[in-house]
Amino acid sequence: MGEYNHTVDTKGRLIVPSKFRELLGDEFIVTKGLDKCLFVYSSEEWSTIEANFRNVSQFSSEARKFARFFFAGASLCGVDKQGRILLPAVLRAYAGLEKEVVLAGVVNRIEIWDKELWSKTNEYDDVEEIAEHMAQMNIMI
Repeated sequence: MGEYNHTVDTKGRLIVPSKFRELLGDEFIVTKGLDKCLFVYSSEEWSTIEANFRNVSQFSSEARKFARFFFAGASLCGVDKQGRILLPAVLRAYAGLEKEVVLAGVVNRIEIWDKELWSKTNEYDDVEEIAEHMAQMNIMI
């Protein structure tokens, strides 16, 4: 959990907050996420996701498309001595990460967002309505 503002430097490096590094370890997976952000998973969480996906029918064209989107774009990232990772150019381009970014802890992952897109996406005008739908799905907080 948590929300941090950082910048991507001209070489594509990003400082990962120390609280996140403690949870993720020295190496973790970054991939294309939904809503034009990047998803970051610990190696352990990534193994669980892979195992769960092995049970999805490969006869489904949607499953194959999603697998290509999610897994082919994934990259193993290691932290340097300054606490930075090098985000691959293809992932930076997908999420529109040029300078200012937001790293947000979300349940089992970290999301990396372009700061402007984060602000636009997270205008919570309808949060009560969303909470109602979650309650109908028996999701309680």
